[in-house]
Amino acid sequence: MSSLLTPSDLTHEDKVVWLEDPAELDYVRQALDKTPRRRGKPRYHRDGRMIGFTELSDTAEADPDSGLQKRRVFYLLPHDRDAEPNGLYREGAPGEAVDPRTIEPRKVGRKTARSQGGALA
Repeated sequence: MSSLLTPSDLTHEDKVVWLEDPAELDYVRQALDKTPRRRGKPRYHRDGRMIGFTELSDTAEADPDSGLQKRRVFYLLPHDRDAEPNGLYREGAPGEAVDPRTIEPRKVGRKTARSQGGALA
C-alpha cells in the first residue's frame, strides 16, 4: 500500500508511536487504516503484529462518508524477514514495506538498501 500513499494522505499526522524499537527492524509494512479516533492505539485486524501507528492533530477531519479517521499503521506479518530471516523476504521486501528509519509524521516512508536487501545490504 505504500506506493499508494502520498503526502496529502498524511497531512494531519502529529506523531508516530512505536510499540517496538524500529531500529531493530530492516522494514515495516505501512497501510492507511480507518479508525474511530485520532489518537491512541487503533484496533488491529491482521495476522502478525502491530509495530506502530500515527496519531492525528486536533484539526484532522473524519471521512465524510464513514465518519472515521485515516491513520497509518505499521506492522509485520508472520512470514516477514524479522521472523523468518531465510524465508521469502531474505532478499527484497513486500511492496508496502519501508525502512522504519525513514518514517516521520506527514512523510511517506521510503525504501532503502537495508529494507530491500536485508542485513547484508
